[in-house]
Amino acid sequence: MHSAEPSRDDLSESLTGNLASARSMKSNQQKSSSGGSAVRDRGDHFSTQAADYATFRPHYPAELFAFLASVVPRRELAWDCATGNGQAAVPLSRYFSHVVATDISAAQLRHAEPHERIEYRVARAHDSGLLSGSVDLVTVAQALHWLDLPAFYSEVERVLAPSGLLSVWSYGSAAVDTDALTECVAHLEFDILGKYWPEGRALVGEALRDLPFPFEEIESPVFTLEARWTLDQLVGYTRSWSATTRYVSEHGRDPISDFERALRAHWGDPPSRHVVHWPFVHRVGRVRR
Repeated sequence: MHSAEPSRDDLSESLTGNLASARSMKSNQQKSSSGGSAVRDRGDHFSTQAADYATFRPHYPAELFAFLASVVPRRELAWDCATGNGQAAVPLSRYFSHVVATDISAAQLRHAEPHERIEYRVARAHDSGLLSGSVDLVTVAQALHWLDLPAFYSEVERVLAPSGLLSVWSYGSAAVDTDALTECVAHLEFDILGKYWPEGRALVGEALRDLPFPFEEIESPVFTLEARWTLDQLVGYTRSWSATTRYVSEHGRDPISDFERALRAHWGDPPSRHVVHWPFVHRVGRVRR
């Protein structure tokens, strides 16, 4: 028999506590791997697992896109840079007449959801191919840490229309609604896969607040990134990690098999769902004229 599902308020304190240990470990990882160096365009880390990425990544809050649509001066053209499989491009298309979604990974784009108002292109962040002053909104979802920031920001300033906006967001380490499950995820992320994360990955989540952002920032609401996932969905999410692919390449075996066994010991019925929460950071601003 399943117990009654906890409310969002009931989960709040538990999730906050579960996040604390993961954030502490992430802080240590950031100090050791970022080294204060400038962000550079670090290339393609997701082509190999593009299908898993498209299937198992969390969906961004619908409220985020409604907010962006409410603050841009017009809704003719949006550019979703480093679009991956179009996770941000598709919801943007509900508000904008045309969306250009670019990525350096053709494999990722092959798994993107087709849409009549979205044009997918292979392009680097600093060379979009868009006309100067033509773009009303530029977005970067969970990818700013991979980019050559000075070159990308220069391209943003070139393509943005007057009063156009740049919106960037990132989420950090996942916490689940029990301590035991959160510890399983943290053990995989930091203890097993820690050294296999590409340079720059430590700059996700809260670290986005510290990245250079030479724009006139405007206040953004606080958004929540959550999902109610089955065991298979959480396992699939961890298979989409770039560090998982790197681990398999080096060792010739899958680290997720042991992780899945550990999850099963604490999950309950595998088809049952647990709340997964990610700390979510959003920054938005205009070009300083």
